[in-house]
Amino acid sequence: MPGSASTFLLIGEALIDIVQRYAENPVEHVGGSPANVAVGVARLDNEVEFATCLGDDARGERIRTHLARRGVTVVSKPTDYPTSTAQANIDETGAATYLFDIHWDPGTIEVTDNIGHIHTGSIGAVLLPGTDDVVTALKKGREQATISYDPNVRPTIMGDIDKVRAQIESIIGYSDVVKASSDDLELLYPGMSIEAILTRWGTLGPTLTVATRAADGVSFRLTTTGEFVTLAAPPTRVVDTVGAGDSFMAGLLSGLSSAGLIGSAEARDRLHRSTIGDVTPAIQRGSRCGAITVSHAGAYAPSLDEL
Repeated sequence: MPGSASTFLLIGEALIDIVQRYAENPVEHVGGSPANVAVGVARLDNEVEFATCLGDDARGERIRTHLARRGVTVVSKPTDYPTSTAQANIDETGAATYLFDIHWDPGTIEVTDNIGHIHTGSIGAVLLPGTDDVVTALKKGREQATISYDPNVRPTIMGDIDKVRAQIESIIGYSDVVKASSDDLELLYPGMSIEAILTRWGTLGPTLTVATRAADGVSFRLTTTGEFVTLAAPPTRVVDTVGAGDSFMAGLLSGLSSAGLIGSAEARDRLHRSTIGDVTPAIQRGSRCGAITVSHAGAYAPSLDEL
C-alpha cells in the first residue's frame, strides 16, 4: 500500500565545503543542508533515501561513501557536471568570503511506494533547473506521503530575495511541516514578527510551522488551533553551531514520525487533528538534537541513545 512504510525521501544538494583559512592549507568536508538532515534522520533509526546530484569524480565518491556509512541510500543520476562545492575563504582578520560552484539538475525524482515522508529544502529547492524536478516530486508524493520543508535561505546563491520568497511560499503550499531559523525569517520578511510569519505560512497550507531561535529557543504554531508557543533552549555547551538547524530538523521529523503524525496520508489527517501537546515532544526532540550538535565540532548527528 502506498505510504504504508515509513521510509523517508530527502531531496536536495550534497556538496563539499572547502575551508581556506589565511596561510593554511584548505580543508574539505562533506556538507549541504539536506545531506545533513538525511544523515540525522538515518542516525535516529529511520530508513532514508536521498535524491541528489553528484558528479562522477572523487568528491562525489567521497560524499556517497560518507552517506552510505551513515545508513543513507543515495540516488543520483549520471551527470557531466563536477560535484558541487562551497568554498569559504577566511582572511587574517577572520572575515570570510564565499565562492559557490553549485550544479543542481537531479532529473526525475522517483517516489516509490515505500516512501511515507518527503523532506526538501535549501538551495536545491529553489535553484533552476532542478527546482522543477523537486516540485514535481512533491506534487506526486503528496498523494501518499507527508511533506516537510526548510528554506535555509542563502541569498548569495539563491538570487533576488523577492523571487526567492515567492518560490519558497510556493513550496510551503505543498508542505505539512515547515521549519526555518529566525535569521531566515528576517531575510525573507524584514521587521515582521515570528508569530506573524508563522501565521502567514499556515494560511498557505502547513499544519505545523516552526522557527528556531538559537539561544532563545524555538517557537511553533498549529494552524488548526492558532496556538503559538515558545520553548526555552535546552542547556548545552556551544563548541560551534555548524549543522544545528539540520540536526533540529532531523529530530523534529523523527519525533513526529514516532508520534504517528507524519509518514502517510493518514498521518497527515492525524497531524491536522493534533494539539499542542501532541506535537511538543517532537519539538523537544528537535531541540535536544540541536543542543547535542552544537556541543560538538562540525555537523554532528546524534543517535537516539544520546537523547
